[in-house]
Amino acid sequence: MTDLKEIFECTRCGYCCQGETTVSLDENDQKRMVEALGLPEAEVSKKYWRVTGNVVQMKIVDGHCIFYEDGCTVHSGRPWRCAEWPLHPSILSDSDNFETIRESCPGINRQISYADFCRLLKKLMAIQAKIHC
Repeated sequence: MTDLKEIFECTRCGYCCQGETTVSLDENDQKRMVEALGLPEAEVSKKYWRVTGNVVQMKIVDGHCIFYEDGCTVHSGRPWRCAEWPLHPSILSDSDNFETIRESCPGINRQISYADFCRLLKKLMAIQAKIHC
């Protein structure tokens, strides 16, 4: 069985939480976040989300995600896109993407080759797909 820790283990460094862009939240993300924060949805929405029409995103504060304070303060309720990062499918199609992401993310195994990384990630993705069917 392939273990995620063979290729990646989040160090909660917060590098991926930096920047002026934000993450959109689907309904499941919103529910998970409300539950993790233990607050009413209206309060979470007002305090932490930027809502534009039907689009709900996390707010950005001082150039980083509103939940980043020396680590993610909503890690157990983070959006699926955050949980997926840096294991984004684009990493499988371009070794330059892999190298760029590996340089910026200390959680990626530095000892593994690109070919081995892709092989193990594809295996993990196949297992995940079977679980969600």
